[in-house]
Amino acid sequence: MNKVLTIVVPSYNVEAYLKDTLNSFVEPEILEDIEVLVVNDGSKDRTPEIAESFEKKYPGTFRLISKENGGHGSTINRGIEEASGRYFKVVDGDDWVDTKDFTRMVRRLKTAESDYVVTNYYKVNDVTKEKTPEEFPYFREHPKCSFDEAAGQSEIPMHALVIRTAILKENQIRLDERCFYVDNEYITFPIPYVETVEYYDLFVYMYRLAVATQSVSMKGFQKHLPDHVKVTKRLVDFSEEYTAALKKQLRVKDTSEEPGRQEGAGGGKWLLSKEKARYLRNQAAIMVGDQAGIYASFPLSNRDIRLQFIAFDQEIKEKSPAIYRLSDGKSRMLHALRKNRFKRYWFWTTLSKLKLRMRQS
Repeated sequence: MNKVLTIVVPSYNVEAYLKDTLNSFVEPEILEDIEVLVVNDGSKDRTPEIAESFEKKYPGTFRLISKENGGHGSTINRGIEEASGRYFKVVDGDDWVDTKDFTRMVRRLKTAESDYVVTNYYKVNDVTKEKTPEEFPYFREHPKCSFDEAAGQSEIPMHALVIRTAILKENQIRLDERCFYVDNEYITFPIPYVETVEYYDLFVYMYRLAVATQSVSMKGFQKHLPDHVKVTKRLVDFSEEYTAALKKQLRVKDTSEEPGRQEGAGGGKWLLSKEKARYLRNQAAIMVGDQAGIYASFPLSNRDIRLQFIAFDQEIKEKSPAIYRLSDGKSRMLHALRKNRFKRYWFWTTLSKLKLRMRQS
């Protein structure tokens, strides 16, 4: 790997944004240090032509990879396969980076050794252009630490994250394909292999909000309900699998295996710790709480959704009593519904909708 950083740009019908996205990486000082893989996911617009123009202008830095449509996860999977950089970052085709802080980040990555590198980012309202900073106070006080020390202190979203590429490749990290919301898998599946975290007090990622077609809008969540359910259950199962491995390791005193490690799903050695187990449970519980909010967003007249909600909640309880209990604290509405055995459903879901509208106004 002779590149410092691989940036994978998942791209599907993003002709309106892609030129700005790719231009944000163009800084002569670092062009030889980065590779930008534009993974065209079967776009029907000018997305591949725009990417190809950058490939021709900056050979050795930009590369177009065209493939059949397979969803966001498939583009990241392909990016992991093709990556030659020592570090790896995902920047969606309708987002961009702050060029100055991105350049500063690449400079520092040249001497970095940590498994995770975390940076600040901005949420940018696509209508008003207002920027909301997302920062990490714990990491500002602890710029170099172990993941176990940071677990429970701060959550690390995709927009803030740079991952050492070897973790993804050697442990065969793969995301679900033809499925939305797999960014939650991307930030979760590497965790059992992560030891060290480093923080740069830079604002690198610019996350575009308020795009009408965005899958993270409530209409998007409703449209792609089965995908969010699928990813939520997979994270619950992943957390349970990790916790079971940890419990087994704690029970076995005389073992030939390396202490604190066990074979993981991808073939690599999981680093087993109570701190990681708690972190994974918390991430899964957040997804369960979010899923409850999505169910509640549907019209009250939709009886089928109500029945799906009840069945989903019961399944989570059976899969993981610990995550079920923890998710109680992630959604007051969910807590109230469980306490009342889903009676007065109309009252608690309507109250939840009103509170959401008040927060958004």
